[in-house]
Amino acid sequence: MAFNATAGSFDALYPGTDMSSLNWAEEKWVAWYVWWGNPIIATGMISFLMHEIVYFGRSIPWMIIDAIPYFRRWKLQPNKIPSPEEQWECIKQVLWAHMTVELPTARCLLTLPLDIIIWLFHPMAEVFGMKTYQVPFPSNSTMAWQIAFFMFFEDLFHWAAHRALHEAHLYKHIHKLHHKYSAPFGLAAEYAHPAEVFILGMGTLAGSLILCLFTEVHFVTFFLWVIIKLFQAIDSHSGYDFPWSLKHFLPFWAGADHHDFHHMAFTDNYATSFRWWDSIFGTDHKYHAYRARVKSAKAKAITAEDFFKAEQEINAAVLSEGLLTEAALEAKLKKN
Repeated sequence: MAFNATAGSFDALYPGTDMSSLNWAEEKWVAWYVWWGNPIIATGMISFLMHEIVYFGRSIPWMIIDAIPYFRRWKLQPNKIPSPEEQWECIKQVLWAHMTVELPTARCLLTLPLDIIIWLFHPMAEVFGMKTYQVPFPSNSTMAWQIAFFMFFEDLFHWAAHRALHEAHLYKHIHKLHHKYSAPFGLAAEYAHPAEVFILGMGTLAGSLILCLFTEVHFVTFFLWVIIKLFQAIDSHSGYDFPWSLKHFLPFWAGADHHDFHHMAFTDNYATSFRWWDSIFGTDHKYHAYRARVKSAKAKAITAEDFFKAEQEINAAVLSEGLLTEAALEAKLKKN
């Protein structure tokens, strides 16, 4: 990106900066902020554009995989492939949530309280002491341990917030929308009520702001963390468990089968990245019972077709029980 802003923008943001000492990424970072001339707008725009490009860019491969029968052997619920109509409906809901949560109208920066996720991030970050437009970037080792902290914090926050969203009032008015698909697919990762996008999004953000109280944090570290988080969220909703999926190499990684069960059973497995919180708090008992039933069915099956039929029967029973769980939750709300 070439500099097309006035020299005043550079002098105001980067006085005394030696451009020859910067690496390629840092030079482009400087160019972006100078081009916009306003750090608040520059931070907001790069956040919004990154989110849309990564979210839909990562979802497209899963859409292609869903359209290729060869991959059904690794589909967790192979009899439930999202139709083009379902995918289009999902895209419309996700875009609406993104626009209302992330992108305010041109007339007013505060059209919705949810806009703070993107457009008030810069001033909020500066209040907490986070570096935004500044260069150079932190070292790779610094970014690595801080991202690890963000992941750890967000996973605990997500478990607690997600568990709360399954309480009757919050489920009916907010979280129920996300559970429309009992067999999730990549695009459905953020198919949710804007309030849910905001609530869970605060877990992604809060860890970085808290860490700012103890050490220096740069926006580029948070930027990379959000990219990782988007990949994780989309992949966990993909509905596929490949032999090369990360959970087969990192046993504590949740993976798609962990979250796929949550959508099928309407309960258990509230964490997003790791398995340990559900294990610690005892919210994975039904999941482990389900996996044991599937493992037993596989051991007893004589042919692959026998196992496929047995697995579908188990899945149907789990879904039926899950629907009863959801109905009981809504009935409880009506009584109150």
